[in-house]
Amino acid sequence: MYLVGCFTFIYNQKYLLITLLSLEFIVLRLFIFMFVYLNNNNLEIYFLIIFLVFSVCEGVLGLSILVLIIRTHGNNYFQSFNSLLC
Repeated sequence: MYLVGCFTFIYNQKYLLITLLSLEFIVLRLFIFMFVYLNNNNLEIYFLIIFLVFSVCEGVLGLSILVLIIRTHGNNYFQSFNSLLC
């Protein structure tokens, strides 16, 4: 499933929202993998809380950039605006 998220992120970069959703899917799969690994090896899982905090910050930053682009350009289609003008 991790590879499906990576494939979507690499080959489907038409819209910013789809790119952000694929990034969140990759982060969710990494979280599940780390949870299973740390739980099976009886290690501390405090790192997962830090990982979740950073992933939430990444999601909020992506959504704020999405809202900014939609307000300035009208849509989230990458081909409709020049990135040098932003």
